[in-house]
Amino acid sequence: MNPLLLTDGYKVDHRRQYPPNTTLVYSNWTPRKSRIEGVDEVVFFGLQYFLKKYVLEDFRNHFFSKPKEEVVSQYVRRINNYLGEHSVGKDHIEALHELGYIPMVFKALPEGAAVPVRVPMFTMYNTLPEFFWLTNYFETLLSTTVWLPCNSATIAREYRKVLNRYALETSSTMEFVDWQGHDFSMRGIGGLEGAMISGAGHLLSFTGTDTIPSIDFLECYYQADSDKELVGGSVAATEHSVMSMGTNHGEFNTFKRLITEVYPKGIVSIVSDTWDLWKVLTEYLPGLKNEVLARDGKLVIRPDSGDPVKIICGDPEGKTPEERAGVIQLLWDVFGGITNSKGYKELDSHIGAIYGDSINLERAIRICERLKELGFASTNVVLGIGSFTYQYNTRDTFGFAMKATYGEVNGTSREIYKDPVTDDGTKKSARGLIKIEMVNGVFRLKDQVTWEEERGGELKEVFRDGKLLLDQTLSDIRMRIKTQLEPSVAVV
Repeated sequence: MNPLLLTDGYKVDHRRQYPPNTTLVYSNWTPRKSRIEGVDEVVFFGLQYFLKKYVLEDFRNHFFSKPKEEVVSQYVRRINNYLGEHSVGKDHIEALHELGYIPMVFKALPEGAAVPVRVPMFTMYNTLPEFFWLTNYFETLLSTTVWLPCNSATIAREYRKVLNRYALETSSTMEFVDWQGHDFSMRGIGGLEGAMISGAGHLLSFTGTDTIPSIDFLECYYQADSDKELVGGSVAATEHSVMSMGTNHGEFNTFKRLITEVYPKGIVSIVSDTWDLWKVLTEYLPGLKNEVLARDGKLVIRPDSGDPVKIICGDPEGKTPEERAGVIQLLWDVFGGITNSKGYKELDSHIGAIYGDSINLERAIRICERLKELGFASTNVVLGIGSFTYQYNTRDTFGFAMKATYGEVNGTSREIYKDPVTDDGTKKSARGLIKIEMVNGVFRLKDQVTWEEERGGELKEVFRDGKLLLDQTLSDIRMRIKTQLEPSVAVV
């Protein structure tokens, strides 16, 4: 598709609506509020993908490299069908094609940075006066591309903070936290691109994922190399169709065949609630105890239904002793383990658990807290983080918006802003040119600055006139995420 058509319909004729002799439009991208309690910083991630994929690749392949007549006629046909003939014109499209590149500057904070709410993450403006219309023309495509990876990277960081904290208090295996949050979200995210960029945001804080395309995404757009670094990984795992095909009466034999014949070593995760989870835990596993302990690897039991807190940690009001005990206690009763130097029990290394249904931050905290109360290390269970976490958010979760704050008309500067009297303050924008300063380790906004001041500060040019100036790596971004956490738990 012609990338100039990847926009909201109302954008296409704003060029003629700006005041005559407008020559520059300067805008910024800002998370304006948080709808998640206790989260007042948002992780910046995804602009580099947007620049590489759309501003460079798509414009090169689907616009600049094609004959001018072809791309212009395609644009004119669509807009004339849409708004009526000769409503918008084509001269500006022809001029951009003849130029051969996108004449804009993007200045940004480092990707992976934690940015306080109401502080811009990046700015953008045109470098040639006749293309002033391009700046905010990009708003729709930029917004639909960038808010989701920022959201997911931020939420993944919150999970990491929770799991780090409880592992520090209760576990002897801090390094396990890299795997303790596992991305199960791909099937529930709205579209393949969304799944890739959301899953990539998850991988900034964790290494466990079932979203394979996110690994290729990070190799393609963030210089990752899975031959040289652990980008993302998983383990062999069953699903309900596998267990069902083995039949209810044959479930014990299915377990035995899987751990002794199909996977005699290594980690294998077996979904265990196709019929009766408690029967698996109290009959099948005791019957397979010798086989489990003889393996060179770990068997991971996966419940997949019910209240995850009660299933993992036990339900004090449960009807049966098994329900009251919960998965971790029942596994301990069969396989035992060790009590670590912090005084908490860790299951034998041959057995573990994962729960991946309807996990959210509040439930993750409750699971960790309940395990701690019961004397178990938090790292006895892996949490599968799915679309219940990553899809149930929108651009408004952190109030993302791109707004123009400065322009030039007839060679004169104009500081522009919005401040609706009917709003609660969320939509009040900055004014004029922007500088981001670092004050006591925190990004702070300073607006209404001069061009000389704007050229300083923490915003750095990452793109100018068709060229990417900074190519950030996954490893750098991951380290940036880790160093934001408490020093005692940052490096594992």
